[in-house]
Amino acid sequence: MANLQMFTSESVSEGHPDKLADQISDALLDACLAQDSTARVAIETLLTRGLAVVAGEVTVDGYIEVADIVRNTINEVGYTDTELGFDGSTCGVMVAIQEQSPDISVGVDTGGAGDQGMMFGMATRETPELMPLPISIAHALTRRAAKVRKAHPSLGFRPDVKSQVSVVYEGHVPKKIDTVVVSAQHSPSLSHDAVKAMVMEQIIQPVLAEYEGYVDGPITYHINPTGIFVIGGPQADTGVTGRKIIVDTYGGMCPHGGGAFSGKDPTKVDRSAAYMARHVAKCVVAADLADKVVVALAYAIGVAQPVSLNIETFGTEKVGADEIERRVRDVFDLSPRAINEHLGLTSFRYLQTAKNGHFGNPSFPWERTAEADRLRT
Repeated sequence: MANLQMFTSESVSEGHPDKLADQISDALLDACLAQDSTARVAIETLLTRGLAVVAGEVTVDGYIEVADIVRNTINEVGYTDTELGFDGSTCGVMVAIQEQSPDISVGVDTGGAGDQGMMFGMATRETPELMPLPISIAHALTRRAAKVRKAHPSLGFRPDVKSQVSVVYEGHVPKKIDTVVVSAQHSPSLSHDAVKAMVMEQIIQPVLAEYEGYVDGPITYHINPTGIFVIGGPQADTGVTGRKIIVDTYGGMCPHGGGAFSGKDPTKVDRSAAYMARHVAKCVVAADLADKVVVALAYAIGVAQPVSLNIETFGTEKVGADEIERRVRDVFDLSPRAINEHLGLTSFRYLQTAKNGHFGNPSFPWERTAEADRLRT
């Protein structure tokens, strides 16, 4: 009997309150880095009805207008009217920011890691972007929902959307899409039947057409299964930076060290080393050394090189596991300073990463695979 199993991943749209909090934190980070490429930033955002609270540690040679950036980010996502449950132009903005502790700077200034922790990166041949299939489809659905909402405001869709996709696997190989869930916030003037029809026609069907090789037999659809989704965003649920770390990464198919990404400058290995782990994993797969790879790194605060490197290939390796690790160590310098230089992280702008996942977008520097040629030899 075939070894069949189901795996499920979810995504949330840019209008989800947690994702909106991530975007605000990254917009503030981008503004700091634009002023000062050596800025130290660790910002958290909390959103609730009519209020945005920004807290954290910032050391920057320059000045940013925090409230203006918060409001602009909220408005750009689409929360521009209290009728939608949140209005960037009128919501309150509270700011509680202090300087980064000099105790942390001592270790970072010498090239060490800004904190201890574990970071993981993954790559798999399931999709052209070398991402797991369930999270790729889930992100495509929320990305499509935002595009449709902005292009056709008369349809009555609102910013808060969730998607979830279940895929049947045979061993490590995805075989078919089993279940698709989409919950889309909408105008109160729309009936449930109207919303279901529009979500199917405007969002689900165009996305599944891109994955037709995995449409094999009937698919179960759950569209706005509670029947109504008018109240959403920060009015319905508090949003907090870093609460969607599985959505941000691999949809649960890869371990996660626990550290969030958004609002942190690239001296924080929570962010930069996770990006590097993805970069290494993707290069290993692109070099045809294995078909599925998870790279695990661990760091100690103030220490430059990782205290451990582990590469798991799930039996898909084409050369020995020890040889893969040797080549990785030869090709890549995994110290925080070298990672930042190799990937150009101080000049990168991070807001886009907080919308539809931090991995799989070919415009992100850690997604390149040019280094695969060196791994092959």
